[in-house]
Formats: sequence, C-alpha cells, structure tokens
Amino acid sequence: MDSSGRQYVSKWVPTSQTALTALIIGCSAITSTTLGYDGSVTTGLNILPQYNEDFELTTATRALLTSAVWIGGAISTPFGGYISNRWGRKQGMFWAAILALIGVVLQTAAQNTGMFIAGRLIIGVGTTMSKVATPTFVAETAPFKWRAFALGIFYDLWYVGSLLAAGITYGTFQLESTWAWRIPSVIQGLPSALCLIILPFVPESPRWLIYQDRHDEGLEVLAIIDGNGNERDPVVLTEYKEIVDTLTSEKESGQKKNWLEPFKGPTNRKRMSLALSVGVIGSLSGNTVISYYLGTMLSQAGITDADQQLQVNIVLSVFCFLVALAGTSLSENMGRRFLAIASTSSMVVFMFMVGALTCVYGSGASLSGSYGTVASIFLFQGAYSFGWTPLSVMYPPEVLHYSIRASGMAIYTLSIALMGVFTTYVFPFALEGIGWKTYMVFGSWDVLELLFVVLYWVETRGRTLEEIDQLIEGVSHIDAPTIATVIGVGLDDDAKVSVPTVIKPGKED
Repeated sequence: MDSSGRQYVSKWVPTSQTALTALIIGCSAITSTTLGYDGSVTTGLNILPQYNEDFELTTATRALLTSAVWIGGAISTPFGGYISNRWGRKQGMFWAAILALIGVVLQTAAQNTGMFIAGRLIIGVGTTMSKVATPTFVAETAPFKWRAFALGIFYDLWYVGSLLAAGITYGTFQLESTWAWRIPSVIQGLPSALCLIILPFVPESPRWLIYQDRHDEGLEVLAIIDGNGNERDPVVLTEYKEIVDTLTSEKESGQKKNWLEPFKGPTNRKRMSLALSVGVIGSLSGNTVISYYLGTMLSQAGITDADQQLQVNIVLSVFCFLVALAGTSLSENMGRRFLAIASTSSMVVFMFMVGALTCVYGSGASLSGSYGTVASIFLFQGAYSFGWTPLSVMYPPEVLHYSIRASGMAIYTLSIALMGVFTTYVFPFALEGIGWKTYMVFGSWDVLELLFVVLYWVETRGRTLEEIDQLIEGVSHIDAPTIATVIGVGLDDDAKVSVPTVIKPGKED
C-alpha cells in the first residue's frame, strides 16, 4: 500500500515502518527534552546571581518559584486524561505543546515574581499534559519490538534538555542584565514548537481508533506500523485480533474510561499500585532534590563557587544521559523487574555515602573529601538514571490496560506532581535544618522501595500490551497466537502458525 492508496491515514504519514518508528520515537524524544530543559533550567537559574537579585529570593520564595511548575501539573492532571480519551492521543500532545508555549512567553516576559510564577504554573500545566498523552501514544503506537526503547528514551532525553539548560545558563552567567535568565527561559519553548511541527506526520493511536469503532482506520495504521502498509501481514492481523479481542472484553465487562475505574476491582488496583510505585520511587528517592537543589548540596559539600557548581551541573547531565541510554538499551534483555532491583540497590548504597561524606567533609576543609562527596552524588544519579530514568515511562503504560491507560497515566502524573511539590518545597528546609541527615532519610526510604519491587513487581518484557493484560489478570481474552510466536517463524513459514482470520465488527468476511 503506498500513500496514494490510503483511505484514512494522512498522506503526510510515511508508509515506511522505519521512518514512522523514527517519528514516533521523535515525539518521545522531543517531549522528554522539554521536560529535561524545564527541570534543569530551574537548577541553573537558582545558581545565577542576577536571577536571585531580580526576584530577591529567600528560601521560601525560591521554593515557591521552583515548585510552581509542579503545582500547575497537579491542577492540569484531570484534563490530560480526559482530552486524550475524548479526542485522541494526538490532541492531548497538541494542546500540551500550545500551553507550554504560552507559559514560556509569560515566564520570559516576567516583570515581577507573580508573573514569573504564572508562567511557571502554565508551563506545568502543559508539560504535565504531555506526560499523560505522549507515553500513552507511544505505548499504543510504537511497533512491538521498539516499544521498550521508544518509551525508555522518553526520560533519557531528559538529560539532553538538562544539558542544554545547564550549558545555556552557564553561558548567560556573565550577563549583568535580566537577559541572564530571560534567554534560558525563551529557549525553553523550542522543543514544544518542534512537537507541533512533527505531529502532522504521525498517525493516531490504532488502539484509540479501534476503541472508537473506527476499525478500518485502526487496521490501516497497524499495517503501516507493523507491515509496511500490508494489511494481510501475519503480524498485523495477529496484533489487530489481540487488540479487538481485548477491547471487546473490556467493553463487555462494563469498564469505563473515568477516574474511578482504575480503583475498581482487585486487578485494576494492582495495576495502579504497580504504576504508582514507579512515581513514588522516581520522586522520593532523593533524585528530585539533586535535580533542583544541586547548588545547595554542593555548597554543603564545600563547593561554594557558582561557576564551579554550574560546571558540575553540566558534567552531571552528560554522565546521567550516557548511563540512562545504557539502561534503556539493556531493558529488554535484563527485564524491567531486574533493572529496577539493580538500580535501587545501588541507589541505597550511594545515598548513604552522600550523607556520610557530607557529614564528615561538609566544612570544605578537605578538598579530597569534597570531591568524594561529588563523586557519590554522581554515582547515585548514575544508579538512578540506569534504571528509573527509562522505567519511569516504560513500565506504567505497560501495566495499565486500555480502559484505564490514559486516566491511570493522569493519576500517575498527578502523584508525581504532588510529590514534586512536596520534595521541591519541603526538602530545601530539610537541607537547611538537618543537613546531611536528609540523605540518611532518603537512603532508609530507598530500602523500603527495594523491598516493594522485589516482592510485588511483575515482568513485562517480550509481550504486547494485550499479552501483559493476560499476565496480570491470569485470564486470556485473546483467540490468537502471541506476536512473539508469529515473528519467530517469519513470513516464509506462515503455515506453521495459525494466523487469525480477521472479521471486522459489523462486516462479513
């Protein structure tokens, strides 16, 4: 099928599976870069003397300016799931980018603290909506064999955005005008603009289309994604049958796409507990404090020069990016559960090291002690980046089935936003009040996180979304062979596999 023979999918969407996969991964990468830039630009701004002077920052106002984006995220969460369910995953990504751009304009043009906070709040609304729509879209649209990488890279590229922000704030550090913080602010809008450019070239989620009873269109999208346009490809037919059978079962069981559904029944509650555990571990392990208050941590370690702190911020971003890519590349071979266990075990060790070294060498009297503390911070962030950076968006949409995927991702994102408000607003006072003991609190909490993963997590690698549903529920709703079986025999050995005969609802074969 070439683009001229399509009935439903835009001719702007490439027929090549490779090109389309690249664009889907591009959606993930662009959104991730936006989030990373936003996270790190705050770290850089908090170090800039001009920013601190212009807004006359105290501990309280710095915490408010930093946490404003999380507050905006908490406010917007209900809308993200609704828009993605009602009008489609692409519409969710579109409006997320528009709102982020509006927030960037306000932040860049800010004349006072209130205007800056308003911009940060709206940016929080937009970026949080993108956290709901984009992972849902990528999970439902990316080819089976590329799903783990496409989702895992979502937060890997966070560090690219972080690196850009760190480099730009370092470059504007010498400016003695408000442009020292306005330039980093305006550049924050570029990834959102790129997202708007790429959206016309990707299709809507085939699972969303099929759920809306737009079966012909959904099958056409699947054919482009998994069969290079061939609607009779065995993989396409099998995946289509899996999706139809699973969604039909969800509809017949009376499952609704609302905020209460994720908490109805033991199976849905198990799915949500697995998804929410990722948010808890990803937010309360100590990484958020390092991301936003690295300058304060370095000062406590004895490194007080602003120029040196900015250099450390840049190097840390590069290091974490490379480690996160390694974790993403290994996630399919290692499995999600083992990756989480390995990452969290290392985090426990390195967080206690940060606390101990800060306690002993926090005065800055020992240069080697200060360097040891910085090295421990690097090791902790590396351990986090190896596992939890890719898992943060890889695991939740995998364990949530279709009817609760968008609303569940919205609840998951809300939990992250609330925990982000908590960590960015509360822990500056903890660092100021109890210093190194804050890291001991994090290390002890990380031990509990490790136990939860070991005892409760399920493995999702090597399965389609519908096959993961079967794993969690313990009941099969699919009358078809697994995708892995079909892929394993290849197109020349079709006779060895019972490829399902597809009859679209309401139509005769």
